[in-house]
Amino acid sequence: QLQLVESGGGLVQPGGSLRLSCAASKFTLDYYNIGWFRQAPGKEREGVSCISSSTGSTDYADSVKGRFTISRDNAKNTVYLQMNSLKPEDTGVYYCAARGRQAICNMSTRYVYWGQGTQVTVSS
Repeated sequence: QLQLVESGGGLVQPGGSLRLSCAASKFTLDYYNIGWFRQAPGKEREGVSCISSSTGSTDYADSVKGRFTISRDNAKNTVYLQMNSLKPEDTGVYYCAARGRQAICNMSTRYVYWGQGTQVTVSS
């Protein structure tokens, strides 16, 4: 079974940056689309970004466009989420998730494998 482990979260001031990592074990990520999701206290989980394994196409939530960048390093079997110009409303637990390979990634479809999450707190 594909296992995902997130890292890179922490406390950062507004305007700061963090890079989250999603590392996979037991299986290569080459065959999976990867999505990043987040859940703030008292709110539903929402899609943040995703990337296709076959085409490299990406998608972003409107709230993070221009600030966040998703990328993958197949050699390291890892997907990254670079988060710049962070805002307090970006606070939450960030999860990476995987689903079968598709040409176009979609954050609205069902993702099968999930990591445990990493906390991101944006506060002064």
